[in-house]
Amino acid sequence: MHIDIVSLFPEMFDGPLGCSIIGRARSSGRVVISTVNPRDFATDRHHIVDDYPFGGGSGMVMKPEPIFACVESLLTDADKSGRRIILLSPAAPRFCQADAERLSRFEHLILLCGHYEGVDERVRDHLCDEALSVGDYVLTGGEVPAMLVTDAVVRLLPGVLGADDAAALDSYSSGVLEYPQYTRPSLFREWEVPPVLLSGNHAEIARWRREESLRRTREIRPDLLQKLELTVSEERFLAALKKDPRE
Repeated sequence: MHIDIVSLFPEMFDGPLGCSIIGRARSSGRVVISTVNPRDFATDRHHIVDDYPFGGGSGMVMKPEPIFACVESLLTDADKSGRRIILLSPAAPRFCQADAERLSRFEHLILLCGHYEGVDERVRDHLCDEALSVGDYVLTGGEVPAMLVTDAVVRLLPGVLGADDAAALDSYSSGVLEYPQYTRPSLFREWEVPPVLLSGNHAEIARWRREESLRRTREIRPDLLQKLELTVSEERFLAALKKDPRE
């Protein structure tokens, strides 16, 4: 996969996308991540990329000409069907794990980072394939959202996490939140690891993990349970939780 990030501040990406799992994925050639500055495509002598909004109002709006020229310089006819151009904007559908899985199947992503009061709407309407938001809040620019999207997508590429099924049980990938995890020591201060995890009984461990995933999802994101097809035993487990006087 090749990911191009269009940003007025390309230096922001050197650290976050150059280390850990993403850094290793880049070193191994599983993903190529490049940054390009639309300011380099401005044709005036001051390389201006923003202007006042028509109709008045505070702030500045990113001009369409440098953005179109910048993004179009990254396009080739060969990768059109395997390419997705995405605007990062708070005024957009919320990015989720299903989006990460969907985008991981493209060969080429172009992530456009907005700034100031946003970008000229003609960029969204006539250049981008879609727009995504990373949450119900506003940031100073699209750079951090671009990092989040890149991280979420790249870790799903084959071989990036090592084991092919490593991401299958992640929170949201399986439809529920991930179960609690423990490691050595089995007793830390006065807190013990649940005995079932030390039993060696793989069937019981799998059952415990599934139930704990359901329990955690019910406590934190009960809305996710409405989308699940539950077994009879899982429905009974959740019904028992509702009757638990400790809750």
